[in-house]
Amino acid sequence: MTRVAGIDCGTNSIRLLVADCDPATGELVELDRRMTIVRLGQGVDKTGRLAPEALQRTFAACREYAAVIKELGAERVRFVATSASRDAENREDFVRGVLDILGVEPEVISGEQEAEFSFTGATKELTGDTALERPFLVVDIGGGSTEFVVGEEHVRAARSVDVGCVRMTERHLVVDGEVTDPPTGAQIAAMRADIEAALDLAAETVPLDEARTLVGLAGSVTTVAAIALELPEYRSERIHHSRISYEQVREISGRMLTATHAERAAIPVMHPGRVDVIGAGALVLLAIMERTGAAEVVVSEHDILDGIAWSVA
Repeated sequence: MTRVAGIDCGTNSIRLLVADCDPATGELVELDRRMTIVRLGQGVDKTGRLAPEALQRTFAACREYAAVIKELGAERVRFVATSASRDAENREDFVRGVLDILGVEPEVISGEQEAEFSFTGATKELTGDTALERPFLVVDIGGGSTEFVVGEEHVRAARSVDVGCVRMTERHLVVDGEVTDPPTGAQIAAMRADIEAALDLAAETVPLDEARTLVGLAGSVTTVAAIALELPEYRSERIHHSRISYEQVREISGRMLTATHAERAAIPVMHPGRVDVIGAGALVLLAIMERTGAAEVVVSEHDILDGIAWSVA
């Protein structure tokens, strides 16, 4: 067993996994897994720069994670940064800050690399399940981008497109600095058109229509699953490998896009950082299911973070 730490810094959240990994057996023993909403991508779509307050929130989380990594004695650490820091003009400020705090340089990976990690993390446990048809289509709906990966045991094709729950919310649902509460029909239609255009782009590289099992990752998908399961609180073990039907996703997407901020915030499983962006995230998932004809989505709590850990081990 090798004790490793993987950090995934995305557009909306930063997450840590410390685990003991045995590459020979495929066993991963989780020691600590945590997530902090930092909104690193705040305003990046409009300004092209990481906001100072977003950097400070992210560095505060990094200091917390550094203490956990030291306490648990991880032998190797890998820090992967995704969409927001890849796009920003001032990403060197971000790189220097992380290096000072954690002693490792963040790897600002491409969307294709991001997709490879997501696929490994999501499917490593599923490859032995003979009830699930191949190939898998893994979709990782992030804050700034969504990754599409088709493969059996290994990746066959991958594509990252710039639609995510934060990017879609900021682009279509924010007026005069405030999220429309609830969105108008015209705003939803414009967002849907953007998502459909991104799906057209993804389909140029990834054979979406060949997929037989849809596997969904990240906070928008797991939150939709938690709502569908009517959980009184967020319970990872109930959500992991749950199967949510197209009808459930359609109903929840409609509900999230017509509810007020207060109504969404009152949902027991709703993380405060997802209240304003869950409508957009659910709509991305719905559009993917409609495009592929998927009757259900298999929800995975294991994703890019687990793929990062495996890559270190």
